[in-house]
Amino acid sequence: MAEAPKIELFVKASDDAESIGNCPFSQRLFMILWLKGVNFTLTTVDMRRTPDGLKSLAPGSQPPFLIYNGEVKTDTNKIEEFLEDTLAPPQYPKLCCKYKESNGAGEDIFRTFSAYIKNPNPALNDQLEKKFLSTLVKLNMYLEEVLPHELTKNPKLSKSDRLYLDGDAFTLADCNLLPKLNIVKVVCKQYRNFDIPTELKGLTRYLDNAYKQDQFRYTCPNDAEILIAYRSVAKYLSN
Repeated sequence: MAEAPKIELFVKASDDAESIGNCPFSQRLFMILWLKGVNFTLTTVDMRRTPDGLKSLAPGSQPPFLIYNGEVKTDTNKIEEFLEDTLAPPQYPKLCCKYKESNGAGEDIFRTFSAYIKNPNPALNDQLEKKFLSTLVKLNMYLEEVLPHELTKNPKLSKSDRLYLDGDAFTLADCNLLPKLNIVKVVCKQYRNFDIPTELKGLTRYLDNAYKQDQFRYTCPNDAEILIAYRSVAKYLSN
């Protein structure tokens, strides 16, 4: 067996510098490494008090960044590709999707959420909420769509009952989308008293299943940390 790599993941620290901060990119890489089953060191970085030694590792870079056997990597997408290629079977599980559509599912949610939550004008709220809701509906439709491997098992299946985006195991697509959905859920509840509609059964099932998994639940920042991060950009509506 090949010698285990030495991996250090640096992620954004919380406001009190004690735990994980609000950063979906940091959480994405944390999830990937955990799912790969590789040993790694996690270091939280308080950007207000970053030691000079750490600044010199990745000059000008914001977390997350990774050191793999002494080599510094700073681009989240490239780190994901590198980890998938390097930590490969048979020693480590493959996390890429079977279906390319899974990679793009939910990709427009964060954009419509941002417009909705940053809007200070009550007159525009309904319109922006409808746009945001339509992206949730679109994701729900994909989660309820029966995928080919499900039909092979059960040709009579009319609605998917899979656990996650691409099947019954987490993939890179889940590592990308779930941290953002967690932020959406927390911020929308606080600023708009908006809950993801239970009528969206595929999406509700997906989130329920995800929160049961340690690799997601224990990599999420505290809700309070998310709200601190959005304090300067999210707007309460006043009539």
